[in-house]
Amino acid sequence: MSIVLDTPEQIHGFRRRTLLIGLETEIKFPGHQLTRGRTCYSRIKSEFGLKGNKQKVYDQFKKMIMTTEELVWVILERCYFQRQLSH
Repeated sequence: MSIVLDTPEQIHGFRRRTLLIGLETEIKFPGHQLTRGRTCYSRIKSEFGLKGNKQKVYDQFKKMIMTTEELVWVILERCYFQRQLSH
């Protein structure tokens, strides 16, 4: 089963979740980055205007993106993984 993200909202939602996961990785494993370029921390701060240390920015960003659209994505992920486990 595949999930196709073909609307701008879905693509931006996926990118925001990827940035959140990247920032979580940067917090848990100091020195590790998602990409060779700018850190997820730097990208989130500049693109979304957040301020603070990594943990504070993570908390603010997570709260920001957990909108109804994002909750739908989480529900879809859970359904997908439950199907995978049942087969």
